[in-house]
Amino acid sequence: MTKPDTDHPRDFQSLPLQQPLLKNLQDLGYERLTEIQAAALPAIVAGKDVIGQAKTGSGKTVAFGLGVLHKLQAERFRVQALVLCPTRELADQVARELRKLARAIHNIKILTLCGGMPFGPQIGSLKHGAHIVVGTPGRIEDHLRKGNLDLGDVQTLVLDEADRMLDMGFQAVLDQIVAQLPPQRQTLLFSATYPKTIDALATRVLRDPVKVEVTTAHTESTIEQNFYRVENNEQRPAALHQLLASNDVSAAVVFCNTKKETDEAARALKSAGFAALALHGDMEQKDRDRTLALFANGSAAILVATDVAARGLDIEELPMVVNYHLSRDPEVHVHRVGRTGRAGQKGVALTLVSKKEIYKLERLEELMQQPITLQEIPPLPRGFAPARPLMSTLQIDGGKKQKVRAGDIVGALTGEGGIDGAQIGKIQLFDFSTFVAVERTVAKKALNKLASGKIKGRKFRARIVGV
Repeated sequence: MTKPDTDHPRDFQSLPLQQPLLKNLQDLGYERLTEIQAAALPAIVAGKDVIGQAKTGSGKTVAFGLGVLHKLQAERFRVQALVLCPTRELADQVARELRKLARAIHNIKILTLCGGMPFGPQIGSLKHGAHIVVGTPGRIEDHLRKGNLDLGDVQTLVLDEADRMLDMGFQAVLDQIVAQLPPQRQTLLFSATYPKTIDALATRVLRDPVKVEVTTAHTESTIEQNFYRVENNEQRPAALHQLLASNDVSAAVVFCNTKKETDEAARALKSAGFAALALHGDMEQKDRDRTLALFANGSAAILVATDVAARGLDIEELPMVVNYHLSRDPEVHVHRVGRTGRAGQKGVALTLVSKKEIYKLERLEELMQQPITLQEIPPLPRGFAPARPLMSTLQIDGGKKQKVRAGDIVGALTGEGGIDGAQIGKIQLFDFSTFVAVERTVAKKALNKLASGKIKGRKFRARIVGV
């Protein structure tokens, strides 16, 4: 394993990238490199294998994305890069970022292959070909086994959030996928943590890698961490209620260790009047899509999630995270906390700790290299009632496969008898459905406008969904 060059470039324009990529970065307003980008990109562009250890929000997708696109040959309509992600949500997020970075290069096709989606349409997309495939290990392995996917021309393999893929039991599947790749390729492995299992994986699939490590994606000053004492598990729902009421924020993610805890905590919050939703691996993909859309667009205030389910959560500003239990792994705790206070924003991380979890707290103190003081749970503010979210969501039964675009929906909602464009929030397009956030006060008016009108000359069924 080699060490990186410590003389890092400071801005994107100093990198030896293709001119269209540099011009696009300038148009996107990307100027200063993040730590992981500055440390990893020179080695990536030079064609070296790289291990990048960095937390969420560090800018690693741009780092490997630019490396992949720089060496891509658009005229060769073959799969030249494979990006593996632990969850569909992260794969979708990575594919979106790659498309944004690639928009100055004509005719680049990026295909997403993930579980939880119909198999047939993916086969059809593969027949039409792609330059870059982004997907989850299980679904990629399915297509390889059935002979739908040819990886013989892959020049770059990216393992994104490799630690989570191993945590989810994908080690054997990863080995099967790697066995079908050309041995002469570049491999880029990114991981928030670096346990022995990752070291073993890196030894098997990388050649003389350069290892770059960015220990923090945020500074101590941007995230305030507080730890609170609970007597037992029975006290946790009430304690969570009191913490959320005392820190009245617009959005929060509550992390749980198990699916059962996730459902229980979400139910308790709903019964207390909070606009809360649960997210875990037992949910069907359409329910996961809807839940993530409602939280991302401001129609739900609180997302109660397991660690794996929350991977790929694309929320730019998250004011607070709460740890319902301390994570079993102190590195995971740091990763959870890193989801707030991103891009220089202020964030708050609150953690509930019982007597049975003191050993976990001691391990966390060792990792953080500082003592942790347990505080008492603040009392419930007198007269507190959770605020309703400002937004509601309309679900439209039409999406990308029906050629629906965001502009079409805005046009259908505004105009005579419609709502003001400023009252429309985030629009998220999926293959067969679309989620549109509108201000709660005009949700029924917006629904009536859709019911009485058309989108692209067609009638689509729509309804209000939410908590």
